[in-house]
Amino acid sequence: MTAKSPIVRRKSRQIHVGKVAVGGDAPISVQSMTNTETCDVAATVAQIRALEDAGADIVRVSVPSMEAAEAFSRIRAQVQVPLVADIHFDHRIALKVAEYGVDCLRINPGNIGRDDKVREVIDCARDKGIPIRIGVNAGSLGKDLQRKYGEPTPEALVESALRHVDILDKFNYPDFKVSVKASDVFMAVAAYRLLAKQIEQPLHLGITEAGGLRGGTVKSSVGLGMLLMEGIGDTIRISLAADPVEEIKVGFDILKSLKLRSNGINFIACPSCSRQNFDVIGTMNALEQRLEDIRTPMDVAVIGCIVNGPGEAREADVGLTGATPNNLIYVDGEPDHKITNADFLDHLEQVIRERAARIEREGNDPENLILKTSG
Repeated sequence: MTAKSPIVRRKSRQIHVGKVAVGGDAPISVQSMTNTETCDVAATVAQIRALEDAGADIVRVSVPSMEAAEAFSRIRAQVQVPLVADIHFDHRIALKVAEYGVDCLRINPGNIGRDDKVREVIDCARDKGIPIRIGVNAGSLGKDLQRKYGEPTPEALVESALRHVDILDKFNYPDFKVSVKASDVFMAVAAYRLLAKQIEQPLHLGITEAGGLRGGTVKSSVGLGMLLMEGIGDTIRISLAADPVEEIKVGFDILKSLKLRSNGINFIACPSCSRQNFDVIGTMNALEQRLEDIRTPMDVAVIGCIVNGPGEAREADVGLTGATPNNLIYVDGEPDHKITNADFLDHLEQVIRERAARIEREGNDPENLILKTSG
């Protein structure tokens, strides 16, 4: 019963990061970055696979040396998800990972050096169909921009980004995306708003160095939520000092809350009060853990009493409403059957899984599991 989002997306040029379209009318992709030592191939592959299992569309890997580039080749051979190589300064590393099948280069042209080095990387990217990501951070602005503006500002971030854009324009290479990240929500939002008006390329959103799991989630949700509500943003990364899998979960939760994308269950649950007829919090914790594997878009309502329960349950694919003496389960918005508190968790999980399976049988093509917005 998930509805289409009313948000109208900013029109942007579409690029492809491997099999994943970014920009245009493509769904907003969710990505993360490994935090393992890249030369530890086994650990990095294991983390990438965990991110894939969580639903990651794209994964970025830091490649700081030629040794790491050789490790990247072995990593690339063992995973399916599109990989972005994060490279700074040394154009030879970019050329090497391009040879090894990278799907996107995160490399700022202005940091590579002479024009001949920049041209070599761009010619290689053009030949192999590899897009480039320009990434500007408030914490690493050029010294001249720091002198000009005195401190990081939205205008400084955008000027830095446009300098790199000008280099790609000079070499007639339009297949790139751009990020202008700051840890300050207001600065990041203002920078993205400015940049969105000046280029046609897709924008990679993020609040950089947002913090730990709770604080970083809040800052990212506020900042990215403001931009996404305005139709700005084509791919997102939630930067958390936490397990990267949590970044994917938070990213999808932000998109689900705005009805921009559906990847699994959207839970509607009350915070619980003395009217509850079952342990709402314990039930929700258990359901979220048990049902993480479901990718079918569906709404599940878990409400502890009959005050709001029936109304929420009627709008969900599956709903549980607390009542006395028995709780009531809704399916497809209609009262279906009653159940007692004794061992109802296993039963509710079964009902949800059966409903998800029926949604799939009724013809939901996997491509349609992502909700596209107008524009």
